[in-house]
Amino acid sequence: MASDLNRVILVGRLTRDPELRYTPSGMAVASFSLANNRSYSTGGEKKDQVSYFDCVAWSKMGEIITEYCKKGKQIAVEGRIQQRRWDDQDGNKKTKVEIVVENFQFLGGKSQDEESHSEPASGKSYTPSETGKSSSQNYEENPFSDDDIPF
Repeated sequence: MASDLNRVILVGRLTRDPELRYTPSGMAVASFSLANNRSYSTGGEKKDQVSYFDCVAWSKMGEIITEYCKKGKQIAVEGRIQQRRWDDQDGNKKTKVEIVVENFQFLGGKSQDEESHSEPASGKSYTPSETGKSSSQNYEENPFSDDDIPF
């Protein structure tokens, strides 16, 4: 069977403050929406197109995003696209496509409102290992120098 690929990387701004909830077992889950702008020209006229993406971040990652991100904050997310299907209370079939965040990075500078909070440095990338998931080494922690590369 062929392996399929499901990866997405988005840079955008939060359209609302993240909403943090907990599952019955106590796991944190944050929901938020990103606006992603695309500019293009047609007939010599510059136009903008905005797309909106629903995102979900689980566990510690969701708690960090909820704590440090507010409406308008720019963030980069990496993850996978997921489609959920269910029947509502009236028996109607519902569907939702969302981005499951597996990695993120704060972008942009601090606004005046954020300066009173102790936000991690902009540009800091958060990987699953730092948020309590699997272990992997960050690029910044690479113990090798350029002199160690054999080519």
